Amino acid sequence: MTKSNSFLATYVGGPTVIIELAGLRIMTDPTLDPAGVYDLGHITLEKYKDPADVDVDKIDLVLLSHDQHQDNLDDAGRELLTRTPKVYTTVIGAERLGGGIIGLNPWEADHIQTPDGSELTITATPARHGPAGIEKITGEVIGFLLSVKGKQNLELYITGDTVYYEGVAEVAKRFNPSHVFIFAGAAQPKGAFHVTMSVNDAIDTAFKFPEAMIIPLHHDGWKHYTQTGDDLKHSFAAVGIDDRLSLLQIGVETELKF
Repeated sequence: MTKSNSFLATYVGGPTVIIELAGLRIMTDPTLDPAGVYDLGHITLEKYKDPADVDVDKIDLVLLSHDQHQDNLDDAGRELLTRTPKVYTTVIGAERLGGGIIGLNPWEADHIQTPDGSELTITATPARHGPAGIEKITGEVIGFLLSVKGKQNLELYITGDTVYYEGVAEVAKRFNPSHVFIFAGAAQPKGAFHVTMSVNDAIDTAFKFPEAMIIPLHHDGWKHYTQTGDDLKHSFAAVGIDDRLSLLQIGVETELKF
């Protein structure tokens, strides 16, 4: 049971976390397949850890930053989408997936009533899955800003697969989230460039959102992640902001206060 000034988060692994607030169980980028090697034709990815053994039978809402990469949406994740009442992703991703999935362009929003009588606004935020010009290679990606008004009043920002760039800075101009879930790991699936946040990006994000707690996802379980939670911990400590970093333990339900 959470208090009125807190919510729950359980890190499943990779980019996947379950957030429980306002009577909803919300999952990001479902990666629920076991460890293994995934040959995608143009690239091979290796997952070296199984997902955490947590209850995924009842998920009310999925926030899918993009559908085109196995390390963000795998086979078990796709099956989960078919039994999830609401799923949000990119417009082109919704077209590919079908089944009533809702596609949002950056800054578009949808509003839903939550089980506890609050209103949840889901706003798509811009994301760039690597350096400038990468879109032709990696495809479209979005993040999400969750705003709850009612018994709880809070804002959460989920970056999706992105590096730090002007789109993330623009989110900071428009919103003031108490918690920012960053997709970290400095992933390098194809070249020496990063397609998710490095420790530098994470620190830039922390200073752009000076009142927010930074919660890293996407730093554990896949071989193309080149930086770890420990790298983030040591780097945040080096610049004196280690008190603003919250590293979730895999599979452990954690109460986060705001």
